[in-house]
Amino acid sequence: MMFARLAALAAIAFCAGAFAQGYPQRAITLVIPFAAGGPTDVVARTLAVSMARTLGQSVIVENRVGAGGTIGANHAAKSTPDGYTIFLHHNGMATATALYRKLPFNPLTDFEYIGQVADVPMTLLARRDFPANNLQELIKYTKANADKINLANAGLGAVSHLCGTLFQSAIGERFTTVPFSGTGPAMTALLGGQVDILCDQTTQTIPHIKGDKVRFYGVTTKQRIAALPDAPTLHEQGLANFEVVVWHGMYAPKGTPKEALDKVNGALRAALKDPAVASRLKDLGAEIVPESKQTPEGLRTWLVSEIDKWGPVLRAAGTFAD
Repeated sequence: MMFARLAALAAIAFCAGAFAQGYPQRAITLVIPFAAGGPTDVVARTLAVSMARTLGQSVIVENRVGAGGTIGANHAAKSTPDGYTIFLHHNGMATATALYRKLPFNPLTDFEYIGQVADVPMTLLARRDFPANNLQELIKYTKANADKINLANAGLGAVSHLCGTLFQSAIGERFTTVPFSGTGPAMTALLGGQVDILCDQTTQTIPHIKGDKVRFYGVTTKQRIAALPDAPTLHEQGLANFEVVVWHGMYAPKGTPKEALDKVNGALRAALKDPAVASRLKDLGAEIVPESKQTPEGLRTWLVSEIDKWGPVLRAAGTFAD
């Protein structure tokens, strides 16, 4: 009996070792719950190129859009836990637990954690011909015309929705909201003049700001950012304590072998040290998180804290996505 148990343990150890040595043997799919061209998609594709070099296999980005990111998250959670599906999401991973009363997945029990990636500021924009040249003019105009203003976002629970909601709360007004399947399509609508206002990540907005294609009113961090050093923050312009920062985490389906998680985490860490990745993220206004957050433990701890932070606020608002 003892011999049989030892043999079984040896077989398990051998299989684990063989998996670790052989993984990955084919392309890995990186699921993104938002539209191609959007800010989270840009971060994902930047990482994918570098991670593929480390892993020795292609990392293919797959966009599964809709329902504030929950369609993509649910798809990733239900995928085969073999190491060939990984998932990148932002703050919506935490806010979904309060916004959806019938959420088909649990962020705390249905995923393995790989690590955090980068923090990204938001920017407050309007269409190029909007009749307000600065934040104070924007506030004055929107207060006088609140019933005529529309505010684009990437759907209930998306960070663009949270940022837009915070702005409305800060000035004491409510606008008509126009949800899109992602901020990529929302930005296209803003550039085309179909919507008035959008709060979006610097990963997508900086080229349009520098190209003078939008009205730009400020960044959502309390301190100015290196990518836009001359741009004032909303906080310093009078919206006290206005702060919204997008964070990104990488996950895998629950039950994914530790050996695969370790290799993907190693590839993620290598990508975040890659000068090309660092330069690209810096140009987009993103700040790579400290190494302590680039770990499974760092991501899980942060996710729990974000669920605790946003849950009471969103439940008190009484607005649900289902």
